Amino acid sequence: GMTAGELARMFRDEMKIDVELEVIPVAGWKRSMLFDKTGLTWMNPSPNMRCLNQALLYPGVGLLEMTNLSVGRGTDTPFELVGAPWIRERDLAAHLNAVGLPGVRFVPVRFTPTSAKFPNEACGGVNIIITDRAKLDPLRTGIQLMCSLKALFPDAWQTKNLNRLLGSKKVQAAVLEGKSVAEIESLWSEELASFKTRRAGFLMYE
Repeated sequence: GMTAGELARMFRDEMKIDVELEVIPVAGWKRSMLFDKTGLTWMNPSPNMRCLNQALLYPGVGLLEMTNLSVGRGTDTPFELVGAPWIRERDLAAHLNAVGLPGVRFVPVRFTPTSAKFPNEACGGVNIIITDRAKLDPLRTGIQLMCSLKALFPDAWQTKNLNRLLGSKKVQAAVLEGKSVAEIESLWSEELASFKTRRAGFLMYE
């Protein structure tokens, strides 16, 4: 929710860093803009992030990378696919779609990665289709994927390393206890509100 320049201003003030800092504002940019509204040329920020949809999904889908799940690396559409040889793709898609997450739908698919997790193994999974970028919540989508995997495949889904990218033991525990997405989101709601108040004085754009 902040630019690199805004974060630099926050770090300087909150961490009492004695440095001369000048942040040059980006002309014509608004916080509500996605990259395709800027008219700039897309350049992959990572070899496996090849388009805007993948960048939008990454903050949620990427959280599952340390588990025994393919997030589409080794395919043409990384982060738009999740799957594994032990997943029943139709069951997973139906479970996810029944929740009714705004801005996204899930299509059952079979795919075979050429590298990364499960190379040359057929995987069942879902293709994540963004239907409304304005309504998509990437983090909620990633948490719901965790909840659905736990509900449908509790023995096959290996969660030992889940917290390596998730970074919250209380959220990990809630997922493993079978809590709902709403219950899990409530765990960080107060901290998020506090952060929004903290950051307000450092924001430079609408």
